[in-house]
Amino acid sequence: MTLELQNVILEMIARGEALHLTLERLCLEVEALVPEVVCSVLSVDRGHLHPLAGPSLPDTYSAALENLAIGPLIGSCGAAFRTEAVTVTDIENDPRWANFKHLALPLGFKACWSTPICSGDRVVATFAFYFRQSRGPSDPERRIVDACIHLCAIAIEREERVRERQRLTYIDVLTGLPNRAKFRAFLSEQAEREEGGWGVLLADLDNLKAVNDTFGHGAGDELIQVVAKRIALVAGGGRAFRIGGDEFAIVVERNSNSLLSMLAARILGAIKENADCCGHVIVPGATLGGCLAGPGETPDQVRQCADVALYHAKERSRGHFIEYSAGLGTAFTRRFRAIRDVSLALAENRVHAYYQPIVQLETGEVVGFEALCRMATPSGEIIAAANFHEATKDAHVAAELTQCMLLRVASDMRAWLDSGLPLQHVGINLSAADFHAGHLQERLCTVFADAGVPLKHVILEVTESVYLGQRDHVVADEIQSLRNRGIRVALDDFGTGFASLTHLLTVPVDIIKIDKSFVERLVPGDGAVIIVEGVLSIANKLGLRVVAEGIETDAQLDQLLSFGCKLGQGYLFSKAVDRDAATSLLARHGQHPEFESLPLRA
Repeated sequence: MTLELQNVILEMIARGEALHLTLERLCLEVEALVPEVVCSVLSVDRGHLHPLAGPSLPDTYSAALENLAIGPLIGSCGAAFRTEAVTVTDIENDPRWANFKHLALPLGFKACWSTPICSGDRVVATFAFYFRQSRGPSDPERRIVDACIHLCAIAIEREERVRERQRLTYIDVLTGLPNRAKFRAFLSEQAEREEGGWGVLLADLDNLKAVNDTFGHGAGDELIQVVAKRIALVAGGGRAFRIGGDEFAIVVERNSNSLLSMLAARILGAIKENADCCGHVIVPGATLGGCLAGPGETPDQVRQCADVALYHAKERSRGHFIEYSAGLGTAFTRRFRAIRDVSLALAENRVHAYYQPIVQLETGEVVGFEALCRMATPSGEIIAAANFHEATKDAHVAAELTQCMLLRVASDMRAWLDSGLPLQHVGINLSAADFHAGHLQERLCTVFADAGVPLKHVILEVTESVYLGQRDHVVADEIQSLRNRGIRVALDDFGTGFASLTHLLTVPVDIIKIDKSFVERLVPGDGAVIIVEGVLSIANKLGLRVVAEGIETDAQLDQLLSFGCKLGQGYLFSKAVDRDAATSLLARHGQHPEFESLPLRA
């Protein structure tokens, strides 16, 4: 009979049945084997008892035992305290039952035998027999209980393993807060419970990288832990989550007394208190974005809007809170889409270098190219960089994009040189992110050295807004270092950003590229005529080369030639073309090196 009992319970454990259902089935099976007893199982957690199974006991009886502290005088359940079996054959008169006999006697129970259930050296539960006679257990009953204790231990240990897996699945190890997976699940539950009015706050630490770099990652980890505790204390009720390295989320209840802005202010106030991290006094800072859910909005929509608000705050109001509003997300949605599209194109090898020729205006000979980034869609359509420019504002994507272009351009240039084509130079565009990502000079020189392309063939094109729009000296210092290595630098889109004619006296560049917005206005009576003529005159006297961009008509060409402009590019000569077409242009129209128009130094 005991073997049959074991098979029934072990099968339930193997199927993953709920612990309380398994143990209730165990009790019922035992009571069927021994009709004169009633069984119960109580779990032990942190020194307190909790009813797990007692299908034949009244609910009121089980409820009276809930959260009862273990000790020597708590009936037969003192077995949990003593870690050994306790047999009471006279409940009415035994002092251990003095405070509980009023519960047992009305049910006809006169005796109780309780045995501890252990997992390793821990008591995890007790298994009890209640008797309606004043007696202890018989030998057959002892054998049944021995089997039951073993089965209970197996079931409880399995349950603990399941709970630990769930804990690891849904809890962030460093902070003890619920993690991203739990956040997503909680959001879905919130949306099901409440139609609208609830909200999401996202908080991003402002200075974690600086702390890690200055004081070490140990201090950074302690900072995260401190901030996590402060956020959780303000949010309350298990509504704070750590969803990334330095990012937290808070789900705000519907009809909460705290509006998003009020709660955000409290969180910011709590976070900014001084913190001791590995012996260093650190003043934490955070930026918050949030969104209130509207009727019918999905959790993903609310979270994405909170994301938009957070990114907006990080760019426009770091250290503060911004709440999402209609229209706020237009630019950021465009950026997110561009980042996603470019990242996917990079992964799928769909980013290509196209080349627009730079020509000698008098002869139409090709003296070089500007390399332009193009992205192919999955269907094969070629997309110009202007359509995914927003992606380059993401430092990671910008760095990957530039690295991809450098590798492709260097490979193409090596192929042209190996073919004996009259290649003079190729211009490559750089963004602000390329300079601030670090190691730009090393990356550039390594790529072209590996390809065997001399740096004299390379021109870096930097827009005015990148070169002159930075408050620090990172870009200028890096450009000077690159020029010292023999790489020429062109100031791109001249006239559209921060540059003025006085900058030509101080900015270390080799080439000026006049923006197409001036070239297209080269008509009699337009002020652009005077500006372009003046720039050409000053640049030539300063020894700077000039390239006119966006030449589309013969009239524009004639006007530029009359000013003494020697170099240009635009649709009048050729649009940007792929590598094969560029190869053909070089073969047919390339200017021989002895007539090179862009010397290393003017």
